[in-house]
Amino acid sequence: MNTPKIDIDYVAKLARIDLTDEEKIKLSSQLEDIIGHFDKLSAVDVQGVEPMAHAQKVFNVWREGDEPGEIYTPETLEKLAPEYRDNQVVVPKVVE
Repeated sequence: MNTPKIDIDYVAKLARIDLTDEEKIKLSSQLEDIIGHFDKLSAVDVQGVEPMAHAQKVFNVWREGDEPGEIYTPETLEKLAPEYRDNQVVVPKVVE
C-alpha cells in the first residue's frame, strides 16, 4: 500500500514537542516504517480468527481459603476512618 506523506509538524504539535530539522527527518522516516508494518498486518487474512485481548488465557488464581471477608457498614467505616465525608473515606491528596 502507498501511505500518504506524514505531516510531522502536525504530529509534533499534537505531542507538544519541538523538533529540530534533523529530528523531523528521522521521526518522519520512523513513522513511515511503523505505518508500513501496520499495512503488512492489514494484509493478513484473519477470516475465522476470534479476536482476543491477550495472547494467553487470563483468569483469576484463587488460593485455598480465599473467601470474601467481613463487609463493613458505612457507619462502621465512618468510626474507623480519620476523616469521612459523603459516605467516603477522605485520604491525603497524592497527585498535584
